[in-house]
Amino acid sequence: GDKTQVFNCLWYPHPKYNLPVLGVDLLAFNQKKYLTIVDFQPINDKEEDHMCTYEHLLKPIRDDYQNLKGRMSNKFYDENFFFSDQMVFSRFEDQSIIYDELYPAFQRYLTTHVDLIKRNKPSESLGDMRFVLERHAAYDTYSAERDPALGLLSAMFGRDWSEGFMHDFLFDMSDNENEVC
Repeated sequence: GDKTQVFNCLWYPHPKYNLPVLGVDLLAFNQKKYLTIVDFQPINDKEEDHMCTYEHLLKPIRDDYQNLKGRMSNKFYDENFFFSDQMVFSRFEDQSIIYDELYPAFQRYLTTHVDLIKRNKPSESLGDMRFVLERHAAYDTYSAERDPALGLLSAMFGRDWSEGFMHDFLFDMSDNENEVC
């Protein structure tokens, strides 16, 4: 409805590719306040591995959009885990930022992500693919445990339904410690 609109999507490359997850969030509250995140969310154990490989591709994009250079608080997430230094992040009230900066930045991040997949040689190693899937699962578990949407969804639909939605749909590779067998 008019009070809250949420666009959330994650692109997980096939496990044959040890590449970051492309994450996109746009939240609108009362058509007056907006929050956005666009990022190549690293799946590597070490941020240095991600930084050296991908962040130089994102820096020129992020540098072009002054209103998208915010930093998130550590209230829900630690930006040192599963977030890159070149994450597009912003809280704003001026709706024109969506069209003038966010949409072009999103298009460039998306194009860069697709180009990475096209340029990278897929691994046929089962060990490599297992590692990527384990990192996808770690990302999902981290996100399911911290996503602030849980509180919003719980208020609207109840805690049990919301936790199931988080673990079984949004982050379906996550470990759900609260799940009853």
